Amino acid sequence: MALRERLIKDNGLGGTGANAAARAEEASLGQNDFQEMKARLHRTLINRLDLTKLNMLATDQMHAEVARLAKDLLAFEDAPLSAIERERLIEEVRHELFGLGPLEILLADPTISDILVNSPHSIYIERRGKIEKTDITFKDDQHLMRVIERIVSSVGRRIDESSPMVDARLADGSRVNAIIPPLALDGPVLSIRRFGTDPLRMNALIDKGALTHDMAVMFEMCVKARLNVLISGGAGAGKTTLLNALSAYIPHDHRIITIEDSAELQLQQPHVVRLETRPRNIEGRGEVTQRDLVRNALRMRPDRILIGEVRGDEAIDMLQAMNTGHDGSLTTIHANTTRDALSRLETMVQMGGVKLSERAMRQQVASAINLVIQVARQNDGTRRVTSISEITGMEGETITMQEIFQYERRGVDTSGGVVGRFRPTGVRPRFAERLKLYGMQLPRALFEDV
Repeated sequence: MALRERLIKDNGLGGTGANAAARAEEASLGQNDFQEMKARLHRTLINRLDLTKLNMLATDQMHAEVARLAKDLLAFEDAPLSAIERERLIEEVRHELFGLGPLEILLADPTISDILVNSPHSIYIERRGKIEKTDITFKDDQHLMRVIERIVSSVGRRIDESSPMVDARLADGSRVNAIIPPLALDGPVLSIRRFGTDPLRMNALIDKGALTHDMAVMFEMCVKARLNVLISGGAGAGKTTLLNALSAYIPHDHRIITIEDSAELQLQQPHVVRLETRPRNIEGRGEVTQRDLVRNALRMRPDRILIGEVRGDEAIDMLQAMNTGHDGSLTTIHANTTRDALSRLETMVQMGGVKLSERAMRQQVASAINLVIQVARQNDGTRRVTSISEITGMEGETITMQEIFQYERRGVDTSGGVVGRFRPTGVRPRFAERLKLYGMQLPRALFEDV
């Protein structure tokens, strides 16, 4: 009881300092509107608690004390709630105080891959590749804005009318995008791409049918032999998930530099330096781009450079790094095919303002990238590696490629699931000779279609 008394400010619970106005406001907790009741209980707790002393407690103790104080408030006002409703109300108030409010219950569900908040009363999720509507709601736009501001401020970013779009991340690496009025006409919009605390490993991807064991064996050899790998695919196709899985094959004695707009990669090696871009400040200064970070990373004695997604003028610096001794790099790019991925790289190089002929630019790409992996999201929501292609050089003005594996789609089954198979094309890759230099031998049977 002494601890609870220290946490309560001088206008304490039901004591002599409580005035008639405070009692009248608290009495309204008994109304039927659950959201309003939660908001009032939250506000009353904020007014009553000494948050400075509360933050000095251990997390479990802090949550327990807040729960006890909330129960006391509800008992004092004799709110007309069942025991289950009281527990739910207290749990949601704890989420408002220490977490992300109504989103906490969704974030606790490991089967949810995306959380899409279109408005305070319209929240969708993606589970197993399918979009579905939830019954979770926020009280109003201001309630949603408080949660958005809590997320972006935790990573040192801001969102307001002068900067109404922001990319951020949660503590577990989940990607967050928020956009607010005046750009979002109907109120704040929040999108969260989930990344679990335990990212999928290659064995899990094989179990889910994203690729075959033979393909994984080849990937392992390619990463260990320091081939430069480009992972291509559309939004939500699983590019970052595959990049995380491939990174597990990097030896633990390598120094790895990761460069991302919003830190999502979850590497398991001990020698990792994580770099993240920074947007411009309110005065329009202080921006740090991926290109700035790539240039700086070259001065940090990296063994491997991992770029979460190449999307702009940093492409030319990345290609030059790959061509000047920093091999074994991994990155992702948005594209619909492996050939489109190379075209997009060329466009990004031009964005850098470097004056190169088309042939010289393509020679840079052809000599830097060894392997392009295409991933795609199927109609049934599953993600699969659909093509693996090796870049073999140049013929005239064209970059030459040869496909090593492909996913052959055959149709759909009675439940709507995509039916197909992974098959080798019969082409033995030229990088097999490089693998031999690293003491690895690709089995000939790996490339035979049986």
